[in-house]
Amino acid sequence: MGDLSWVTDPPPAPAIRYRIVSVDDHLIEPPDTFEGRLPAGLADRAPRLVTDPDGRQAWEYEGRRYPNIGLNAVVGRPRDEWSMDAANFDEMRRGCWDVHARIADMDLAGIAASVCFPSLIAGFSGSVFSQSSDGELGLACVRAWNDWHLDVWAGTHPGRIIPTQITWLREPEVAAAEVRANAVRGFRALSFAEMPARLGLPSLHTGHWDPMLRACEETDTVVCLHTGSSSWVPLPCDDPPFELLPTLFSMNAYLTAADWLWSGVCTRFPRLRLALSEGGLGWVNMLADRADYVLDHSASGTESRGWRDARRPSEVLAEQFWFCSIDDPSSLGAVLDRFGPDHVMLEVDYPHADSTWPDTQALVHERLGHLPDEVVSKLTHANAEELFRWPTP
Repeated sequence: MGDLSWVTDPPPAPAIRYRIVSVDDHLIEPPDTFEGRLPAGLADRAPRLVTDPDGRQAWEYEGRRYPNIGLNAVVGRPRDEWSMDAANFDEMRRGCWDVHARIADMDLAGIAASVCFPSLIAGFSGSVFSQSSDGELGLACVRAWNDWHLDVWAGTHPGRIIPTQITWLREPEVAAAEVRANAVRGFRALSFAEMPARLGLPSLHTGHWDPMLRACEETDTVVCLHTGSSSWVPLPCDDPPFELLPTLFSMNAYLTAADWLWSGVCTRFPRLRLALSEGGLGWVNMLADRADYVLDHSASGTESRGWRDARRPSEVLAEQFWFCSIDDPSSLGAVLDRFGPDHVMLEVDYPHADSTWPDTQALVHERLGHLPDEVVSKLTHANAEELFRWPTP
């Protein structure tokens, strides 16, 4: 494990100018996440933290190991010690996995509330559990994770964490029932697979997912589509340097939004709300222009299934999609000019390598400080509060 260097705890931001709701952060599930949360007959097969003879920790589930990748939890560490190597809990800043410490770190950067996505043991969309060899065990793990998230991660400090669920990807009818039950419990969002077909599941174009999407529409549950939630990146080669992967995150968002647009999902469910996470903004205008052009040209031939919405694709994109930005200095203004400020939100991405923490306030001021106060309020917190129905303290 070696010696660790820790950056001294940063002081609170010198000026908390902005109330920020981050719509894309992450949590590292603590070792006791699943304890006492599965039926007795399945408890001994729940995910558990194990330590190898060399001292490295990993989650073990159904005979497979799921380490906590270092770059997923590097806040508080000097940059020259960042790596993809597995990280033990004592090598992470406590705010990665301890909710009390997380709230303290949020306070340091002026973050009023946060949407937190799962880590590798669950997969961003719960894909690990949905791919379980034992379906009964997998569904029990989905429910246990949601129980822990609601009771502990979101419930310990009310108002600070926006409850976000995973669901059972094998059966849309079961997923729909879970969404409805969880809405009653207080969940506001669902972390779903951005491109289900990339997980070996039916595509959006089949109508397979309609029962679950109908439940999301009826309960005002926001469908969050996080880059990487389908375990796929459009790599152009088999031997990429690591830097190529995060460079292509915006391509995932473009492909995802295009797929959802042309699937007809938004036509069938016109009140469904889709939030794309960690994809940035640079692709948004490009997709709007291209999709409208395709509708007027390529879609006019006999090979097309036909666009069955009275709206143009760009109008659907403007009405039912929300976008989040971590830092888009060149494209923010263009998106605001084209679509207005109502569907753009901010992310902090704590505790990943991309995170703006603890300098979030300074960056937000640099990027947004010149905009009208009303626009700044929308981007920093008001849009997220309205979308997730979550007035922050």
